[in-house]
Amino acid sequence: MTAPVLIVGAGPTGLTAACALWDLGVPCRVVDRRPGPGTAPKGLVLWSGALECLRRLGVSEALADAALPLAGASYWSRGRRTGAVRFGKLEDTAFPGPLCAPQPVTERALHERLTELGGTVEWDTEVLSVTVDRGGPAESATVTLRSATGEQTVTVPWLVAADGARSLVRDSVGIPFEGHTFDRTFLIGDGRLDGAGAEAEVQHHITPDGVLVIVPQPDGHRVFFDTEPDGRTAPPSVELLQRLLDERGPGGLRLYDVRWSSRFRVHAKVAPRFREGPVLLAGDAVHAHTTAGGQGLNTGVQDGYDVGWKLAAVVRGCDPALLDSYEAERRPASVRAVRNGDQQTRMWLLRNPLARTLRDTVMRGLSAAGLLEKKALPVLAQLDLDHSGSPAVADLAGAAAAPRALRPGRRAPDLPLAPVHATTETSLHAHLAAGRHTLLVYGDGEAGRRAARAWTALRERGAEDTARVLWIRPADTGGGDVPPAGAGFAVVRETDTRGGARAPWCAYVRPDGVVAARSGADGLDALLARVPSRPPLAAPAPAVRH
Repeated sequence: MTAPVLIVGAGPTGLTAACALWDLGVPCRVVDRRPGPGTAPKGLVLWSGALECLRRLGVSEALADAALPLAGASYWSRGRRTGAVRFGKLEDTAFPGPLCAPQPVTERALHERLTELGGTVEWDTEVLSVTVDRGGPAESATVTLRSATGEQTVTVPWLVAADGARSLVRDSVGIPFEGHTFDRTFLIGDGRLDGAGAEAEVQHHITPDGVLVIVPQPDGHRVFFDTEPDGRTAPPSVELLQRLLDERGPGGLRLYDVRWSSRFRVHAKVAPRFREGPVLLAGDAVHAHTTAGGQGLNTGVQDGYDVGWKLAAVVRGCDPALLDSYEAERRPASVRAVRNGDQQTRMWLLRNPLARTLRDTVMRGLSAAGLLEKKALPVLAQLDLDHSGSPAVADLAGAAAAPRALRPGRRAPDLPLAPVHATTETSLHAHLAAGRHTLLVYGDGEAGRRAARAWTALRERGAEDTARVLWIRPADTGGGDVPPAGAGFAVVRETDTRGGARAPWCAYVRPDGVVAARSGADGLDALLARVPSRPPLAAPAPAVRH
């Protein structure tokens, strides 16, 4: 058997997509032209939205053990603090603050998880060409690969391009990369930093000559500068980094034991399309970010999870129209992340004295009013994405009975729940952390019988590994009989009675935690139709080399 999905690129985006596919019962093939996992610590910060994706894949605990929780960020101009935000206060999530985890740590955790799930990465395997085949009963992609054993041409139903900003796949299918490149050169150095203070605070020192950003890491610090382009491409020397640190920093800082440094240009770009038939592009292949806010890695992880669960659902029997929602949901999220990083970088680089004074005044006001934390942090965390206009979101008859907090196209809120049967979880988010298609059925005994029948139908369809049914009893409902059902069918009781008595309702929550549809009690069958209907696929045989 040939894997139905080929993923090009084994960075965080490609590995996330691969883990999501394998976790939901769909094998995939992963190739990467590199000789092995990445070692350059490009991305550093993981925000709540990406961490929730990684939690669904079973890697967030390993990352948390290796990461440094960041305490906050401060902004300095003319040697004075102009603003500050404290991290760790985000509500309605298991990850109230960002973690600093160098990119190789994230890649290693994902690669280990992929191996546990049965997947592998074919290193030293380069894509030479890609063509989209539009003839026949279904579209496909033909890919020519080259490895140490020679060239091989394969045709696959689906191709995920996670091959970076210089994506050969993107260029091969004719998708442009639109945006601009900053007329500055950026320098990075990772090492030890004396004098930075013990608190894990990101510092932004904004001077007329350029910016200095200091980011605490689990085993040191990163210093980041912008400079005038000078045509050089070699990594900056320790002496240059120290000189810039002395010129722009608060004084008394010494950089040593530098283990990695880089010189690069920064782009703000987004592709106009994220899909060309059977080819879906993700991560840096379709959006390039400035370093501000650490959004590139996070947006890529969320791309990978989104394309992974949706492809798994389609391969296992869902309507292929579900994939129309990939670009419809992920491109607006990418545009927003790129735009926010672009605006922040432009703010750093202001040179006009009046503009700088205005910036500093506004920053002080926003910081004093607490608006930086209230407004900026949810955007950086990417927890507030709105998919209500997505073609994969709909309300059905009777949806008005569902709680207003369960908004279609928005991430499901956390709800306290008392376990009754086949579960020990005490919140809705804990149930959704499994990353499964979840049917919520609220009501008394008749609702329970409907829920049990839905679970039986899922089992008969062979979809019990991808789906869950959660019967939520009203708070005032007595014990009663629990309908017989197996693992994957759980019974809980609501504990928050502030909404008063409600009519029965149902909801479908996607693997990514987004409320995709709501209905009244009679709409459960329609919601059930949104869940995959085929058993998991057998692992493919190793690819034959030519």
